[in-house]
Amino acid sequence: MQAAPVRATAIPSFADALRAVESLLMSGGQRTARRNAWTSVLEDRRRAKDRVEAQRVLEQAAGRS
Repeated sequence: MQAAPVRATAIPSFADALRAVESLLMSGGQRTARRNAWTSVLEDRRRAKDRVEAQRVLEQAAGRS
């Protein structure tokens, strides 16, 4: 007797499930707009972090002079 072949299917991640629901509920344009908005939020956060770091470096440099 031979064992039946086992099929390995990946369990979708939570993010994959959210994307699937999003694709059902939103039109393509709305998805693009939401993703663009989120990309902007992430970029704003990165710039804010860079500003804080630059300010810290400037303050340290001014203190050493």
